[in-house]
Amino acid sequence: MELPKFLMGDNTDFPNAIFIIHTDYPRFIINLENDEVEWLEEFDAQDKRDLEDEMPNLIQAASEFYDREINRYDLE
Repeated sequence: MELPKFLMGDNTDFPNAIFIIHTDYPRFIINLENDEVEWLEEFDAQDKRDLEDEMPNLIQAASEFYDREINRYDLE
């Protein structure tokens, strides 16, 4: 089974949080409420440097995914 690249997560303990889970490498969970990222991978120093350039694009993609999903809910 192939997982979608992004998933939305919800938790009643964090009622204002908007969690997006990125299932591809680099795997992470981002809270779009504050752009806080929790990494599900371990990185060496070079990986961390590489991610600095990639992170803005990943955050943007997560935000676009969320917006698309919400728009689809609104259409139903």
